[in-house]
Amino acid sequence: MAVSKIEHIGIKVAQLEHSLTFYQEVIGLTLQDMIGEPGSGLRLAFLSFPGQTSVEVELIERVWTGLPDEGKVSHVAFTVTGIEAEHSRIAALKLPGLTEISTLANGSRYFFFDGPDGEKLEFFESTRSN
Repeated sequence: MAVSKIEHIGIKVAQLEHSLTFYQEVIGLTLQDMIGEPGSGLRLAFLSFPGQTSVEVELIERVWTGLPDEGKVSHVAFTVTGIEAEHSRIAALKLPGLTEISTLANGSRYFFFDGPDGEKLEFFESTRSN
């Protein structure tokens, strides 16, 4: 098995700049990376604690049809190596919710599947060094 750590926790946000300010000023996180441009339909911001970049908070801004009062934590992501082999392993387990492997603009790749209670889990192979 090539799973090595929790990669990030994804949180759905309505307005990325507002949430960035909150997580930086109130929580003390620092911005590590942003992906996407305003108006592009999907923007991501990755934040971590200073000197502790191994686990991040990912803020996800996209066109939502209203954020629910519960369930704004979107998913838990785990760092993997050899994403194709991990995708095949999960497919062989016949777990529900398995998506195809997708690629972000920076080359990082990921896929989702469901845990035993329907929670969204992500395997993430990053091109960024953490």
